[in-house]
Amino acid sequence: MSNRVVANEIWHTLNEHPVVNYMTGHGDTLMTNDNPRKIYERAINCLQRGEREDAELLCRDALQRDPGDINFVALLGSILAGAGAMEEAAELLGRAVRSAPGSASAREDFGTLLLNLDRPAEAAEHLEKARSLKAPTARLLSKLSAAYQKLGRGAEAARLRKEAAALSPSAAKLDEATRLFVEGKFRESEVLAKELVRENPNDVNAALLLARLAMMANCYEEARPILEKIIQVAPRYMAAWHDLSTVLKELHQYEEAVEVLSRALALDGENAMTHYYHGAALAMAARPEEAVVAYREAVALEPKLPGAHIGLGHVLKTVGDQDGGIEAYRRAIELRPDFGETYYSLANLKTFRFSEAEVAEMETRLANESLPVECRVHFAFSLGKAFEDQKSYDQSFEYYAIANKLHRNTIAYDPVQTEVAHQRMREAFSADFFEGLPRDTGCSLPDPIFIVGLPRSGSTLLEQILASHSQVDGTSELPDISLIAQSLTKPRSGQVFPQCLSDIPPSTLGALGQQYIDQTRRHRQNAPFFTDKMPNNFAYVGFIKAILPNAKIIDARRHPMDSCFGCFKQHFAKGQTFSYDLFELGEFYLEYCEMMAHWDAALPGAVLRVQYEEVVEDLETQVRRILDYCGLPFEESCINFHENKRSVRTASSEQVRQPIYRGSVATWKRYGGHLDALAEILAPVLPSSSIGSL
Repeated sequence: MSNRVVANEIWHTLNEHPVVNYMTGHGDTLMTNDNPRKIYERAINCLQRGEREDAELLCRDALQRDPGDINFVALLGSILAGAGAMEEAAELLGRAVRSAPGSASAREDFGTLLLNLDRPAEAAEHLEKARSLKAPTARLLSKLSAAYQKLGRGAEAARLRKEAAALSPSAAKLDEATRLFVEGKFRESEVLAKELVRENPNDVNAALLLARLAMMANCYEEARPILEKIIQVAPRYMAAWHDLSTVLKELHQYEEAVEVLSRALALDGENAMTHYYHGAALAMAARPEEAVVAYREAVALEPKLPGAHIGLGHVLKTVGDQDGGIEAYRRAIELRPDFGETYYSLANLKTFRFSEAEVAEMETRLANESLPVECRVHFAFSLGKAFEDQKSYDQSFEYYAIANKLHRNTIAYDPVQTEVAHQRMREAFSADFFEGLPRDTGCSLPDPIFIVGLPRSGSTLLEQILASHSQVDGTSELPDISLIAQSLTKPRSGQVFPQCLSDIPPSTLGALGQQYIDQTRRHRQNAPFFTDKMPNNFAYVGFIKAILPNAKIIDARRHPMDSCFGCFKQHFAKGQTFSYDLFELGEFYLEYCEMMAHWDAALPGAVLRVQYEEVVEDLETQVRRILDYCGLPFEESCINFHENKRSVRTASSEQVRQPIYRGSVATWKRYGGHLDALAEILAPVLPSSSIGSL
């Protein structure tokens, strides 16, 4: 078999349509004791389900036993090409062509890769050879057409497109739609995908492409009905179930995502990817213990599934099993050493320390510029933490700076837009606005205790203190306030938040408050009060007090330099786009201070400011002060917060399981002159003692 390339048209479709998956039966476990043909077929089945990582691992295992098996050389090359690992893919596919020059499949795969590498002349040579070796398909002609188009041979390209359409109009159109999707030409791809769905409403592949186009545009409400239709037409199309769960999570409908995946598991309980998605949905639904079970089921079915090991590590960390989390992360690293997020997950434990060998490994991988940018970002952040732990602060800052610069280049953040948004909040929620509200406006329930501020300012510590009280449930960073606020914007009617607040009747404000209480109930247990520590709610203090006048709001403050540099050292899972540039960070902090000063003036005494350094210096006094503000009796358990076994989902999860310590105070001073520019920006809000020590 080693000199024979198995022609598999299913694989060619998957290779050329990385966003298209096909209906399959039950999932296969990763086994390596079968004959090569069975392993090859199992790899193809994985690809049909969209499980590229598993297919890659099967190919690599096979090639360890027989490095000359060209079937697996070619298949692995095509998989890597689809995953963007072009250098290794080119080496493998070139080797396949040299070993089997008469293989149309190998020629087509190599030509496709060369086309993606923008080497159309070489691509055309191999694609033409593939055409001479077998009866041409619509897919092959479409690719050859694209190569000629790039070479400026428009007439030949047009002729080939016409031939492709004649052979299979729908296949040619789907091929073109998918190619446009991969190239980022989403509008053009959408036009073709819609045509395909109109021509055949039961074309699940075109429908899935259309749904993913909507997801790419963050139009999750539009993607949802498409995916629901797909699973009606093709109930065993697991990729659609998985995408539907992703859509529901993006819509913050976590319990619904769990339910959808439970239905999928009822259809195919042996599908490891479904268990993996189920674990992720359970984690988002604040059900970490159940997520542990789901992830363990995924890795039992497919032990070489890196994402499931990473997810398992996350939820084990959340429930306080640090050793188990580290073990899961290390297994993920064994399976996929180039994936920087796993190393960063270890660094993000805060109490974990890398070995010298691990540091050297990360430096080598960071230097590999062919890795995806986000992988390099994670390696750089991890190295920043590793050298910080070694007290090598110059090297640490160098890596933090690299990480932030790399990531900042990939995201959109407009400081002016932030200023405008904050100014509109101040104008809408003025002292006059609150003076004009009737006394009984809003939902009178006192249940929520909001903890606001900048990330990395001690909010998790304050939440842990409060959650250790018998009358308080600790939840997490809940998105509901901003979602409810933004839902008030109605583009068609011209209604825009927050300006629309002056036109909303008091009864509606009460209904919005009740909506928040109802939406967040799923995160609570049975205590009368609960915390919501979404830091960005600092901009919504006025809105909170308008809809929930009896809610408590605590502003978690930390020294401005520690607060900002703490953000700079943290790679956030989502959002906080202001934090990847020191100048923008400093400017945002000033904006935050201005917002809080406005709330103090418009709502005197409504917000309790708690200084992190004062909590560290005199824990009991500050605990009593916080509980008094919240109207709660003193309980000793709040001082012994580190004994609380509750799940903690933030980056400080390990730190708040330890007694209070002073090591995190004034850490910015260790970085000396690297932070002078930040200090200049923050000068208006720096304590005088800090300015003197610069």
